[in-house]
Amino acid sequence: MSLKELTYEHHRNAERQGFVKVLMGGKIDPKLYATFLYNQYVNYNILETIAMAEGVLDDLPDIRRAPKILDDYTELWNDLENPPKLLPSSKLYADHIMSIRDNAQALMAHVYTRHMGDLSGGQMIRKKIPGKGTMYDFKDPDGLKTAIRERLNDDMAPEARICFQFATDLFKEMQDEVK
Repeated sequence: MSLKELTYEHHRNAERQGFVKVLMGGKIDPKLYATFLYNQYVNYNILETIAMAEGVLDDLPDIRRAPKILDDYTELWNDLENPPKLLPSSKLYADHIMSIRDNAQALMAHVYTRHMGDLSGGQMIRKKIPGKGTMYDFKDPDGLKTAIRERLNDDMAPEARICFQFATDLFKEMQDEVK
């Protein structure tokens, strides 16, 4: 079985959340999307910072999303001194990443879960969101997908499922923010 198959149900559960329908509906409020981006920035920044320090991102060109997420967020949120709410799942995610900081394989499972989503489904999301959506810009998406896949193994499934659960929790919390 492949890692994709081993995490299929967790992936599907994340995609079934109400906020995903809002995100894909093409009419998401820019402030709501900025709140989502802010929380995504926190998640990606901690993951990518730790993964870079551990060498996990070596030889993965153009993988970093955090700076692009920050650019997308600042495009939509005018009051940078008063950021949106940091949701509980984002704080818990940062704590989790710190707890696995010395485990390159576990970190790679998170890179796989988050970044492959951006490389695939993110391309559909990009067409529906306010702003430029630069977080979904990749110089060589097919090459990056291949490079990520070459680093995967089935033993990463438990940690990838944890990452999908964090994504699901964020979607649920974001649904609570929908007015």
